[in-house]
Amino acid sequence: TDYNLTVSNLAQKLGVSRQSFNELINEKRSMSPLMALRLSRLFGNSPEFWLKAQRNVDIWNAENLHKKEIKKIKRLAIG
Repeated sequence: TDYNLTVSNLAQKLGVSRQSFNELINEKRSMSPLMALRLSRLFGNSPEFWLKAQRNVDIWNAENLHKKEIKKIKRLAIG
């Protein structure tokens, strides 16, 4: 089955602008709770799925951008 999954078609189905959706998939815009709700409705999964995916991308980006800085932090020795 051809679902016609183009940026324009998906944006239309989600009720958002093509530019807005294009920015999201090109990582120029973060996943908002509202967009997560729209995507979960369209694809039949949970909004948490989409928000967790965004959180994972955010953590990965932060780790890679600040790797040296984070390594300098000394772990607390408790006990």
